[in-house]
Amino acid sequence: MATWFVTGASRGIGAEIARTALAGGNNVVIGVRNPERVPDDLRNSERVFAVALDVTDNAGILRAVEAAVTRFGGIDVLVNNAGRGLLGALEEITDAEARSLFDLNVFGLINVTRAVLPVMREQGSGKLVHIGSRSGFEGEPGASLYCASKFAVAGVSEALSVEMAPFGIQSMVVEPGVFRTDFLDASSLSVPANRIADYDGTPAHATLEWIDQANHAQLGDPVKGAALIVEAASTEKLPTHLYMGRDTLERLEVKYRQVQDDLAPWREKSAATAHSDAA
Repeated sequence: MATWFVTGASRGIGAEIARTALAGGNNVVIGVRNPERVPDDLRNSERVFAVALDVTDNAGILRAVEAAVTRFGGIDVLVNNAGRGLLGALEEITDAEARSLFDLNVFGLINVTRAVLPVMREQGSGKLVHIGSRSGFEGEPGASLYCASKFAVAGVSEALSVEMAPFGIQSMVVEPGVFRTDFLDASSLSVPANRIADYDGTPAHATLEWIDQANHAQLGDPVKGAALIVEAASTEKLPTHLYMGRDTLERLEVKYRQVQDDLAPWREKSAATAHSDAA
C-alpha cells in the first residue's frame, strides 16, 4: 500500500487517477480548493483523505502536506495535476493573465513539490508525477503562453529526475494529448478578454474556433489515461517522459522531423563555433 497525493483531483483526469490508485489498494490524499466538491465515490472511502488546497497559497500547501503525513505517515507518489489552460494570440494576452497562468501551472507545481520533497527525502524514496501536455514539447499557435507553462513543467521534471536520484526519488512528466474531460470548459480554460481582429483567419484564432468543435469530443479516454499513468507510476523505474495519446505520438513524430530539418543545414557551422584549439 502506497500513499498518493493528487492535486486538482475533484474532476477530470485527476479524479480518475485518484480512483485508479484507490482501486489498486492505495491510500489517496486529494488536494482540492473545496473538499465539498470531491465526488461521493471518493469521499466515502476510509482510504481517501480530502484536504483543502490552493496550490497558489504557500501556507496552505504546507498545511495540506502536514495533514497528509499526519493521516497516512508519508507520501509515496505526488501527482501534480492542478492546472488550467489559456488560449489566444500572445499579443492578446495581458501580463496579468500570463502571470496568473504561471502562478498555477508552474509556481504552484514547484511549491507543492518543494513542500513534499523533505518528506520523501526522509523516507529515502518517492515518485513525482507531473501532468504536462503535448503542448510541452511543441509550441502551438494560439497557445503560446500555455505551451510555455508546460515546457517549464517538462524542464523542471527532467532536472528533478537527476537532481533527486541520490535520495531515491524519481520524477516523470506525463505529456497527454487531448482527453475527453472538462478542460475546454470555461471552468478550466481562459481566453483573452479582448480579441484582436487582425488575427481572424490566422492559425492563432483557428485554435480558438477549434474549442467548440473539440469540447467533450476529444479522442482520449480519461479512464484509460489515468490507468496508464498509475501503471507507469507503479513500476520500479519511472520513464522520464510518459507520452500519452495517439495525437501526442503523431505530433512527436512531427517534432522529430522538425529537429532533424533544423539541424541538418546548420550542424557543421554550429560545431564550428567552438574555440579552434578545442579538442
